[in-house]
Amino acid sequence: FSRWCYSPTSAMTEPAPPSLPRIEIFDHVEGALGDSLAKLEDCAREALAPCVAQPAQQGGEVPLALLDRVEISVIDDAAIAAVHSDFMDDPTATDVITFHHGEILVSYDTARERAAEIGHETLRELLLYVIHGLLHLNGHDDHETAERERMHRIQEGILDAVWPLPDS
Repeated sequence: FSRWCYSPTSAMTEPAPPSLPRIEIFDHVEGALGDSLAKLEDCAREALAPCVAQPAQQGGEVPLALLDRVEISVIDDAAIAAVHSDFMDDPTATDVITFHHGEILVSYDTARERAAEIGHETLRELLLYVIHGLLHLNGHDDHETAERERMHRIQEGILDAVWPLPDS
């Protein structure tokens, strides 16, 4: 059983501070997450403050902190490919799509496949996608190489802090 992402005094028992948006996660893949949905939600809540602390522009606006809530939907590859096609004119499945009004879509199928490739849990991979989406909501962009590398360093650091891998 892997380490949970929080201590007994963390987000599981305490709501997010009033300055942070509420996190809600919905499982739209029938039976995919089951009891793990609560774990993912707790880990996302724990990752929220570190994401807010990493605005894209130092001293700049922190758009994520201005939202009342962030809605995260776990969907399958077919659903995310349809959204990708409708909004970005790309009919392929992708890992995460973020809408600036506070909606993040993450692909369970893509997470499951990627997690199997790299040898960690699907839930941890989904959390990486959630963190990536939260950083997009905080103004980060990954279109240019330097920005993408910075964003990936930040998200990996947050992921490792929230859900560290066991020592090899």
